Amino acid sequence: MKKLGLLLSLALLLVAVPYVNAQTGTIRIDPVWPIMLASPADFEIWVEGAGDPTHDPNVLLVMSQGCYDGLTGDVVVSWTWPSSDSVTFSKAAFGANAVSDNSAKVPPTGTTEGGCYTVASLKDHLSYGLSVPLSATDTIYWAMKPFLNGPLTGAHQTFTVTLPSTDPRMLVYALGKTASSTLFDNKVPPTQPGFIVPEPGTIFLAAASFSALALYALKRRKLA
Repeated sequence: MKKLGLLLSLALLLVAVPYVNAQTGTIRIDPVWPIMLASPADFEIWVEGAGDPTHDPNVLLVMSQGCYDGLTGDVVVSWTWPSSDSVTFSKAAFGANAVSDNSAKVPPTGTTEGGCYTVASLKDHLSYGLSVPLSATDTIYWAMKPFLNGPLTGAHQTFTVTLPSTDPRMLVYALGKTASSTLFDNKVPPTQPGFIVPEPGTIFLAAASFSALALYALKRRKLA
């Protein structure tokens, strides 16, 4: 009888574990990393699979030291459905959440074990395209606020992020709460953040490469 009870408990546990995991990481943002967008950047967001609906959606913005130092105004996240609204992030809001410890979590509280991000993974994504990646001693800055007028579902919603910085390098994530959870237990997978990096050097390099290719093609046509 005891063996039967133990087997039944294990079976229930195996059923419950996939269900919980399915709730974590089903929020999607498009375009996703490593696409680099110029500010203002437009995104789509929805829930894919389990976790529909996800309530209390919050947008999480994470930026590099250079981006923080180069801020020339507030970062604004805006949307138009079902009515026009926005949330504003001041430089002070990011400054209040400076972190460098690679093992630290963002956000540090208010989430389930799988409902947050490690600083190490955030630095890894912020390092995309840099000749010198962010190190264990580098500081990053984050801020989080509720956004959108209602829960996230399978229906795609759009929002716009405006980032005024002389050295823009920022990740765009979202978190939310499924069912009756009081903690944030759903998020955008760490490998799929929205990404805003309208870095002049990258843009100029791409433009120069395109121009050189066009010039080469034009010369070839004249010689033919």
